[in-house]
Amino acid sequence: MKIYTEINDVLDHMFNACTTSQISEFIPEKRGFRLHGHSTTICLERAFWNVLDDMARESKLSLPRLVERVHDGCLVANDKNIASCLRVICLKYLNVYSGGGVASRPAMTRAA
Repeated sequence: MKIYTEINDVLDHMFNACTTSQISEFIPEKRGFRLHGHSTTICLERAFWNVLDDMARESKLSLPRLVERVHDGCLVANDKNIASCLRVICLKYLNVYSGGGVASRPAMTRAA
């Protein structure tokens, strides 16, 4: 599926290179969590949920526990927008570990 008919720049190229399943990663998805006993719903694009699922698996944490830890870190950084903070964490994670492979990543330990 092509979004652009002409390739004029890097964005045109990226969108044209997307498969139909990759394009579906742009679709927002809501998920519900209990953070410290309070119910909340977070809306992120599927691509970010995929990264968070990978982070949780590598950290040996459940996704709700990972989200709770990010939430706590965001509060320390004085950022109350959990969706925004999760997106930034995903980008930082991909930037830090891009091309490194799982073997070169430091072990992530579970906080008590």
